[in-house]
Amino acid sequence: MEEITAASRWNVLSRKALNGERLTPDEGLAVLEADADELLPLMHAAFAVRKHFYGKKVKLNMIINAKSGLCPEDCGYCSQSIVSAAPIRKYALLDKESLLAGAREAIARQAGTYCIVASGRGPTDNELDQVIDAVREIRGTTPLKICACLGILKDGQAERLADAGVHRYNHNLNTSQANYPSITSTHTYDQRVDTVKKAKAAGMSPCSGVIIGMGESNREIVDMAYALRELDADSIPVNFLVAIPGTPLAGAVRTPAIKALKVLALFRFVCPAKEIRVSGGREACLRSLQPLSLYAANSLFVGDYLTTSGQEAASDHRMIEDLGFEIELCAL
Repeated sequence: MEEITAASRWNVLSRKALNGERLTPDEGLAVLEADADELLPLMHAAFAVRKHFYGKKVKLNMIINAKSGLCPEDCGYCSQSIVSAAPIRKYALLDKESLLAGAREAIARQAGTYCIVASGRGPTDNELDQVIDAVREIRGTTPLKICACLGILKDGQAERLADAGVHRYNHNLNTSQANYPSITSTHTYDQRVDTVKKAKAAGMSPCSGVIIGMGESNREIVDMAYALRELDADSIPVNFLVAIPGTPLAGAVRTPAIKALKVLALFRFVCPAKEIRVSGGREACLRSLQPLSLYAANSLFVGDYLTTSGQEAASDHRMIEDLGFEIELCAL
């Protein structure tokens, strides 16, 4: 009887999401505070929403760390920040051939979206020129969709990227507005929101997500989900903090796997028709429960991240196959 009650409880949220109704803050909080015994009924309810909009397709994305380190920002989670002592590789923006080679690797990994990510506050005009030159050739020679993540955009830069054929621009909110000052002081939450809006106004698909595990409360996680709903982000990467030695957040406690799954279910209910991507930290956080994440999320990164390692692409392909799901391939 308890199982039926739990299933009914979460099915109510599933129906609300499918009907386009907004969950109340208390309903969102209830998802995060659900008992571990309710996990399977909760994920089943999230899957009903995911399946309605995306069937059993899984979108694969691949990141290239196009510029590493050398960043003047003080983001506490990031190994590339000026305040980080993490022993990472540091290099200027990769040349065009390296970016093209990355695109070929994305296709080999069956990714549909190639994400060009560069550290720094925002791109210089020269860096923007380099990225645009590579994007034009990638668009002309491959079926890949291109996502750029280059930091805070100045006026006119979003339009240039859109004109070059960039499909999507990523700029994560990362945490709640209330928690933001505890994570970084060199830019503001509102500046991040402004960049996402600039990208959308220029015609690029807005991509913005979060990092779970940076001292935020459950109520603040709910606030993050609602903020991204209001921002109308098309793609929402849900990252789980990897506490990298040498960063200010090196001592943070890993998000438990069951909590991570509840977060993914929450984002599916709050942003039902959007691409929910289980992202950085999934391997270390979810561990053996990784397959369950795809009952809420419909997208993932394949391969390595920026300065942390992912699992082998073949392992992701097998996981998707074993679930009876299907990789969404690029249209030629």
